[in-house]
Amino acid sequence: MLNGVRCRLASTLWRTRAPPSAVTRRCLRATRSLSLADRSERAKEPSSTFDQALLEFLVCPLSKKPLRYEASTNELINEELGIAYPIIDGIPNMIPQAARTTQQNKKQEETE
Repeated sequence: MLNGVRCRLASTLWRTRAPPSAVTRRCLRATRSLSLADRSERAKEPSSTFDQALLEFLVCPLSKKPLRYEASTNELINEELGIAYPIIDGIPNMIPQAARTTQQNKKQEETE
């Protein structure tokens, strides 16, 4: 999944001749540093699984804080706000309206 994104990004940058941003350089560096064993393991995984390497770059669009991946619910959790973003077909849906409140957040509201 990331390999295709990296190739498209590199070809777009090459066509525009724009200097890559710091985030783009980190993404490209991170995908290049994968060993052959990691790549073969990723090829065996179904494409609908979430790539946890993305957690390095993804933040909550509301609070700009890091997110935690919860494999049992297949969601990205913002502990601070008590919201969970769904992951659909391996792609995180980071639209705030699509997020649900977590049980922890509901418990805090009930005690107040």
